[in-house]
Amino acid sequence: MTRRTLGLPGALYQYLLDVSLREPESLRLLREETRHHLDARMQIAPEQGQFMALLVRLLGVRKALEIGVFTGYSAAAVALALPPDGTLVAVDSDAATAEIARRHWRAIGVDRGHDLRIDLRIGDAPGILDGLLAESGPGSFDFAFIDADKVNYPVYFEQCLRLVRTGGLICVDNVLWSGRVADAAKHDATTEALRRFNRQVHTDSRVDLSLVPIADGLTLARKR
Repeated sequence: MTRRTLGLPGALYQYLLDVSLREPESLRLLREETRHHLDARMQIAPEQGQFMALLVRLLGVRKALEIGVFTGYSAAAVALALPPDGTLVAVDSDAATAEIARRHWRAIGVDRGHDLRIDLRIGDAPGILDGLLAESGPGSFDFAFIDADKVNYPVYFEQCLRLVRTGGLICVDNVLWSGRVADAAKHDATTEALRRFNRQVHTDSRVDLSLVPIADGLTLARKR
């Protein structure tokens, strides 16, 4: 996976950032700390965070869901785009990286303890999502972002289709997988899982679809 948009030479990528990126200092600091993490490659690109924040504003999202938090950059970007009474339910299994996220969320002012904008839930994602369905009911979310273990993408996608309202948006990260999905020599389990998922969504009549080549590839699926 990559922390910047695929296929752009360095000078052109920097130009994109120079004329487009409006990254708050608080998010830049979070991104800089994450750059030194052992799994820093899992950090989304800043231009992707800004793009998702724009989608959240365009859709008038009030209730959002994220599956796979890591150190919290994407959750913070989305939460900052929500209205004051908006909520993001963030789901992750790693308490250690989630604590990094919470530390930055508190500084940014979007942690649950400040204004209820981010509700962090640690544990098994499928079980938590089933619990959300029982707790809030089907169609109770406006927006979902999936960025967790790739083998389980089909599971998360099906659960999000139940949780997201008609006309709501599901975003799925890393669907180009640094180009490996188009490399016939690559047959590892994650690459094969992403290929199957991409083909499955391509033929799914329940959604309107666009795969956007931003960062490591972002699928946008609007629930019909």
